[in-house]
Amino acid sequence: MTPRSALETPIRADADPPSFDDVYAAAYADLAVQLYAYFGDRQEAQDVAQEAFCRALARWNTIARYDDPVAWIRRVAWNLAVSRWRRARTALNFLRRQRPDEPRTEGPGPERVALVAALGTLPPAQRRAIVLHYLADLPVAEIALRERVTEVTVRSHLHRGRAALAARLKSSESHGGAS
Repeated sequence: MTPRSALETPIRADADPPSFDDVYAAAYADLAVQLYAYFGDRQEAQDVAQEAFCRALARWNTIARYDDPVAWIRRVAWNLAVSRWRRARTALNFLRRQRPDEPRTEGPGPERVALVAALGTLPPAQRRAIVLHYLADLPVAEIALRERVTEVTVRSHLHRGRAALAARLKSSESHGGAS
């Protein structure tokens, strides 16, 4: 005689199988507690129990006729729990194989912070001209095409923007040195 697995649970001969709602009400809390003891995480245990009951609901006409439908749901829940545990273990092993220390990049220095703050005070046309010319390395002619203005206008924006930046940076430098 060979032992039967939980998935080969015999089908009931009686005509009145239990309703899903009755089985859920009677077994959910116990199953969630068992899974909580396994996971150590109440939310994870409840999620797995819910998933097992969802899978049972999809097959309820068949499962309800088993001698012990809760045994099928419990087996599915444990299989889901083991799968989640394995997935978490695989992810943790992957993270352990990564470089332990990521290269660190220092944040912006005070000069850069002051420059960005000063750029923010410029009128939009001057700010775009400064950024496109000095940070994007675009020539005056290309900036003029992009902005749909003449080259003279771009040069004017650059000149005024540089003058305003110089004044703002000089005043912030003098305020910073006095503190």
